[in-house]
Amino acid sequence: MTMGGSRYQWVMFSFSFFIALLLHLLLFATAPMVTLMMEEMALSHADFGFVFSVSMISLLFFRVPWGIIGDRIGYLNVFRIALPVIAVSALLRGFSSGYSTLLLSQLFLGLGLAAVLPCLPLIVKEWTGGRSLAFSTGIYVSGFAVGNAIALGLTPKLLTTMVWRDVLLLYSSIAIVVAGLWWGFARSAWKSQSEIKLERFTRILKDRYVWILLLFMIASMGSYDTLATWMPKVLEMRKFDKAFASLLPLGFFLSGPIVGFASDRFRDRKKIMAMLGVGACASVIGINYAPFSLLLFCIFFAGFTITGVFTIALSSPAEETRLSASIGGVVGFLSSLGNIGPLVMPVVFGLLIDVTGKFHASVFSVAALSAVTFILSSKVGSPPPLPPPSRGG
Repeated sequence: MTMGGSRYQWVMFSFSFFIALLLHLLLFATAPMVTLMMEEMALSHADFGFVFSVSMISLLFFRVPWGIIGDRIGYLNVFRIALPVIAVSALLRGFSSGYSTLLLSQLFLGLGLAAVLPCLPLIVKEWTGGRSLAFSTGIYVSGFAVGNAIALGLTPKLLTTMVWRDVLLLYSSIAIVVAGLWWGFARSAWKSQSEIKLERFTRILKDRYVWILLLFMIASMGSYDTLATWMPKVLEMRKFDKAFASLLPLGFFLSGPIVGFASDRFRDRKKIMAMLGVGACASVIGINYAPFSLLLFCIFFAGFTITGVFTIALSSPAEETRLSASIGGVVGFLSSLGNIGPLVMPVVFGLLIDVTGKFHASVFSVAALSAVTFILSSKVGSPPPLPPPSRGG
């Protein structure tokens, strides 16, 4: 389908943007609530880190199945299932009676959200007609940033007049609306697919380029999600307004279309990755010591550089013919195991604060992880071809 081939093109792009927004809004809404939740439930910093990480367990295990199902039955039907699951889980989260029930609701929330990343590239693949894939990916990726910005910037303001449970219930209403609109207005011309075969998927997993992309996803997702989870607390410890944490997703918002545009036009991704890696490492370290004016830039630039790698990693499978036939499964695999970073790092970040009483070592740990982006950038080049399929493939 060509870019101008349907009046529904922008409707579907809008859906991809708002579904991405919903994912990060719901995941990061608890970040500004850290002090309130720790006091009410008598939690350590590590305990609170696990509130975020428990969702990553679901994302880790269910993104691949959702991706394979998306390739088989289409993203339209997948989101008809997943969006109501997200809405119900988000609603129940606001009624959590204690730490254990909060964790359980987070676990089921992650189950629904696991469908988002594997299936959003399927929307882009259908409605772009194969053109400007990285830029189009950057557009919906910016939805993650907007959701993150609302969670980090608006939530502290709402908490001045509302209890944290009511804020979560307010955000769950957005999930209910999106689910209803999807059932009423979403369209897809795709029929049941026959692309997913075990042998084809096994051959893809043997591709070195896929594993390089996976390492980028682990570094990018682990670094960004950890900073987004803990930046309000770091700013609080530095005696600054927690709302300034919204500069992190502002950088994320701009990086999607800018890095996507650059990636479409300048094909030497080694240099792009290297520049993003150096910038990420330096800006994260700056969060520890920079004076206020420079600190704001460091927060913004950390969000920009870390998530620039995320955009490239997500758009790459759709651009490679041999990977795009199973794009849902491939992106499901990348984003699933990519959650190793967000699963482990927020807990480590909180644990280091518990041990040292300060945030500096925690921030250095994120800088070290983001530096992986720079180290690996020298190894990214044109992906090697897959071996030809056998007769049964």
